[in-house]
Order: sequence, then C-alpha cells, then structure tokens
Amino acid sequence: MSIFLVSFAARAQPQDPVRVLTSIKPLQLIAAAVQDGVGQPGVLLPPGASPHHYALRPSDVRRVRDADLLYWIGPDLESFLPRVLAGRDKTSVAVQGLPGLSLRHFGDSRAPAAEHKDDHTDEHDHAHRSGSLDAHLWLLPANANVIADKMAADLALADPTNAARYQANAKAFAGRLNALDQRLTAQLSGLSGKPYFVFHEAYDYFESAYGLSHAGVLSVLGEVQPGAQHVAAMRERLQQAGPTCLFSEPPFRPRLAQTLSAGLPVTLAELDAMGADLTVDAQGYETLLTNLADELAGCLQALK
Repeated sequence: MSIFLVSFAARAQPQDPVRVLTSIKPLQLIAAAVQDGVGQPGVLLPPGASPHHYALRPSDVRRVRDADLLYWIGPDLESFLPRVLAGRDKTSVAVQGLPGLSLRHFGDSRAPAAEHKDDHTDEHDHAHRSGSLDAHLWLLPANANVIADKMAADLALADPTNAARYQANAKAFAGRLNALDQRLTAQLSGLSGKPYFVFHEAYDYFESAYGLSHAGVLSVLGEVQPGAQHVAAMRERLQQAGPTCLFSEPPFRPRLAQTLSAGLPVTLAELDAMGADLTVDAQGYETLLTNLADELAGCLQALK
C-alpha cells in the first residue's frame, strides 16, 4: 500500500515548466505572449548585444544545451549559434525557415521613395549585402503570428497539460496584433513622403507594412571609422534632404550623428528594433511595435 502511495504521489507532482530560450529579445517577447500564465521564457543575448557579432560565454553554451525549446532567427542573423546547436539533442527552431513567413531580401523593390535610397552607404556591412536575407523578420506582425503559432504547437507537445492555454494565448495574441495593425496603419498613414535616414537597415519589414521608406542608410560598422570623404558624402545626403529625421539605435547614438547633423535641419531620434528595455510580458511585442510607430510618427509629423 505504501509503495502505491509513493508512486501516486510521484506522478501527482506538477510538471516542471518547459524551459524556453530565445536568442534575441523580440523572440522572447513573442514567447512570453504564448507562455503567459504558465512560464517565462529566457533570452540569450543581453541588452545592447548585437546578434550579428555576439561571442558566446561558457554560461551561454550551457543555457543553449539545457533549454527544452530554443528559438532563433537563423544563420542569416545569429551566425555564432550553429556550431553550438550542433551539440543539442533537444528541439531548436530557426524561425526564418517556418512555412508561411513573409521574407524580404536586401535590395528588394520598395515604395517609390526607394529610388532615392542610399546607393549603399552601408557598403561595410557585408551581412546586409544585396540579395541576402533580411533577417529582421520579427518586425512584421504577420510573421510574429506565424512564430507564435509554432511556439504554441511545440509547447503543447512538450507540456500537454497546458496545451489549451498555449493555444488560447496564441489566438489572443493574433487578435491583439490584428487590432494593433489597424491602429498603426491609421497612425502612420500620410507619412510616406516624409524623408528620414537610419544608421542600420533593419526596418524594411515594418516600413513595407505601413507605407514608409527611409531615404538612406548612413551606416558603417562600429569598428570602422569613416574617412573624411565618406562623412562628407553622408552629410551632403542630409543637406539635400532638407528638414529630416536621423534615427540611431539604443543604447548608443553614434558621435557621427552629431557630426553629420551639425547646423542642418536634422532631428536626431532613436528606433529600437530589439526592445532592449521592454518588460517581458504578454504585451511586450505589441509595445515594441507601438514604440517604433510612436518614434517615427513623433519625428516625421513635426517636420515642416
């Protein structure tokens, strides 16, 4: 009798939460919406770290190998991950390969304003070479829905007890994104003709969804100091644009921004595609997109 009770008690113990790990914060925010009320996903990259150039620490390698479910964008973004993932015996999902995603490639045709786009001031950034996959795919709400559905299906298999909760969370997430999409469409309508420049070509998915198009990419890699001729060419682009916005990415505003904009009618602002400072909760991904729209609209609407 006592053996039966011990066995029953062991089976009655609640299942440990599924350990979900994502490579970057935006995927963590999507996972948080799916896991809401059941668990909390982890994230590999610390705030401010670049997914293009991250160096894994031994503790990171252990987290990768211990996670039950791991989600990353794919080798077009986190080139540091494939070697470590080769040693995993648990589920790993490169979301760039999911069916149903809308994918873009650098150099894809854009809105008419793209005709005035930089003819590639970003020549130092080989990760963004023409024809390569634009891996910033999380900035399209429809793609976030595809990712959330995959996460919900994986979690339901790993944790059948909470399967209905995961599916309900994914459905609620899709409904909220649909409403958000309508709000952002209304908020950003009428701004397509406003010129602005960015330091990183990361926003094409978001821009294409809402009828925007940056006029140029004034970018160099952090370790490459542009020469005087290059700086002069970038400044000339800003001067020709007239009143405009120049968006950098937190946590750093390049000193180059001050040099380029000095004496010109250029407003400096920030766009955070990674959501570095956002709270990780069920609404975090929506906040990420809302913040992008607010920053763009706030600066562009003020242009004379």
